[in-house]
Amino acid sequence: MNSEIILIVAGEPNSIFSEILFKTLDKTNCKKPIILICSNKLLNLQKKKLNVKKRIKLIDYKKLNVSKLDNKSINLINVEYNQKQAFQKISSKSNKYIENCFQLAFKLIKEENIVRFINGPISKEYFLKKKYPGITEYISKHFSIKKTCMLIFNKNLSVCPVTTHLPIKLVSKKIEKKSIENKIRLILNFYKKFFKKIPKIAVLGLNPHCETVLNYNEDKKIIKPVVLKMKKKGLKVYGPLPADTIFQKNNRKKYDCILGMYHDQVLTPIKTLFEYDAINITLGLPFLRISPDHGPNERMMGKNLSNPLSLIQAIKFLEKN
Repeated sequence: MNSEIILIVAGEPNSIFSEILFKTLDKTNCKKPIILICSNKLLNLQKKKLNVKKRIKLIDYKKLNVSKLDNKSINLINVEYNQKQAFQKISSKSNKYIENCFQLAFKLIKEENIVRFINGPISKEYFLKKKYPGITEYISKHFSIKKTCMLIFNKNLSVCPVTTHLPIKLVSKKIEKKSIENKIRLILNFYKKFFKKIPKIAVLGLNPHCETVLNYNEDKKIIKPVVLKMKKKGLKVYGPLPADTIFQKNNRKKYDCILGMYHDQVLTPIKTLFEYDAINITLGLPFLRISPDHGPNERMMGKNLSNPLSLIQAIKFLEKN
């Protein structure tokens, strides 16, 4: 097991990721060797535009010996890409390149038993093309893992949505007892493994105030029975709780993690509270997969003004664990 290696796929080539990566490596002094998978030509174009001096060391994937890598430079595995200028408009033209980068990373993870993986942001509109709700599901599918979930982690409070990137009108159809229970167990396992603790988990209701004018109430019929089942097992699981008050200071400080029923129910408040001071972790994979908790941010490309804090926290987490 190559526990020292941090493997990174840059993701969408026209994004702020190269900028925040360079800033992160300047600020963190990462002690673990980093393997970056992306286009050497494109990265150098971006380096020039951003006026970055970081050393890049090209390595041959076919002759790779991970035990001989160090942290003195970016160890780059080149994937060919024909873009001639840095920071162009995001489009589907990058899809094949991004797919090649991910497939090489997946192969490397399996062959070298790498357990630390970061991916830069991608465009759901162009790269995933409605085939997957998000990158969590894309990676899970490639490793044939069905029980995974997205955890937006901060040391003070984390959140997890039961459903991810679904239109609101489809959410209620995907609220199921088994899905809620699986995600609670993944959260429990994460906190036990990395923090040696049984976390306090707040489970939110689907409806405003956990009430509805309709005859069928998901909060009573689906969510509450799961919470009661978990509590009978001696676990610190509470709910269903109203989403409109859970993030108030005196309420949120009671919990380690808040499990919501849909994406914006928990991601909007966590990003308001912590902004870039959070990371996106996929739970349930046989390795640690993390990404910065933001997208490609096309309007900020090449301006050298982007905040690297989320990627800094991702590197720090992987260095400790």
